[in-house]
Amino acid sequence: MAGQGRARRRAIRHAAGLVLAAALLASGCVAPEAPDTTVRDIQRTLEERAAAVVGHDESAYLEAVDPAAGSLRTVERREFRNLADVPLSSWEYRLGDVKRQGTRAVAQAELRYRIAGYDTAPVTASRTLELTRHDGRWYVTADRAGKGGGRQLWEQGEVKVARGRRSLVLAVGQDAERLRAVAATADRAVPAVSAAWPAPWAGRVVVLVPASLDAMGELLGAPAAGYRGIAAVTTGETGPAGTAPADRVIVNPEAYSVLGDYGQGVVLTHETTHVATRAYTSAATPMWLSEGFADWVAYRGTGSSTGQIAPELQRAVRRGDLPPVLPADADFAFGGDGDTLARAYEGGWLACELIAERWGERKLTAFYRAVGAGKHRASAVEKSMADVLGTSPADFTVRWREYLRERLDG
Repeated sequence: MAGQGRARRRAIRHAAGLVLAAALLASGCVAPEAPDTTVRDIQRTLEERAAAVVGHDESAYLEAVDPAAGSLRTVERREFRNLADVPLSSWEYRLGDVKRQGTRAVAQAELRYRIAGYDTAPVTASRTLELTRHDGRWYVTADRAGKGGGRQLWEQGEVKVARGRRSLVLAVGQDAERLRAVAATADRAVPAVSAAWPAPWAGRVVVLVPASLDAMGELLGAPAAGYRGIAAVTTGETGPAGTAPADRVIVNPEAYSVLGDYGQGVVLTHETTHVATRAYTSAATPMWLSEGFADWVAYRGTGSSTGQIAPELQRAVRRGDLPPVLPADADFAFGGDGDTLARAYEGGWLACELIAERWGERKLTAFYRAVGAGKHRASAVEKSMADVLGTSPADFTVRWREYLRERLDG
């Protein structure tokens, strides 16, 4: 009986071993699936492309473009040469979503680049790239602005550069004399801003001058019509210094050119103020404060009268149309009613002028920083008015309306 039991156990173990061996053999008949290296391989192509831009290596740059894409290679060669005079210190692509179908792929990427001596943080731009794989690597077959993004200046033509003491002007379709004039005006704007804004900032500015209003709209990724009467805008996102993307002042060459020296100086000083205050501006900052403060800096020390600076609001006040509240963010929308927009800017300027006159310039800048440090708009403004100015939004509004009458109804 004992021998039969041992034999039975050996038979069971043998059968189990055969089953396990069969299972292992069956699984071994199919080779393990190779890891998908698509993202890694596309990233390598883009890194080589980026290194070629910084290294001014046209041949290496074109090696990333599909040899069969003749028209694209022509465009890419021209755009690479358009960049020749731009002093770049870095250029990189950060891959996002990648969708592959066989030997083709579409990749969403963030282009990040810096200009040497000016950018402490990179400029960012969304890009959509199409690629194809052959001969063991991925090649670019299309490169365009991503969803909601704009074209880049070098996609519009050869970029000319003018270097000021505190400014760098990059332009397309502009003559050298205009570039030098813009740089000189920006050079004067920078110290004017530093004199009014005591917080640390870079103390330099990059200005882009496209060839036309339509080209400006392309840079901003928005309809050009909305900027028709706007002489310049500043791009950028709010955030702590060194973390938010770098700012660019973009000039509308058509509106800017009809201004005299005084007007051009006001425009660039206003926009440079946005560059300086960006790290202290947040979603809690109302536009009457951010735009009003930029105008306050721009007009500070010019000797201009209130009527010269706020003509639309003066006309409204004199006909009995005194605004009941401070301008809302929606009043600052481009492309809307021009009079509403003008009165919004003028009302914001007079609110900041009121603070500077009644509480002092240091209180004005302290109030600006305090509001920007808040998390929620209403509570940030209310708390900052109480802490810095010793007042409330309701009391301040009453004071502001009285100030409008005092300054504009004479």
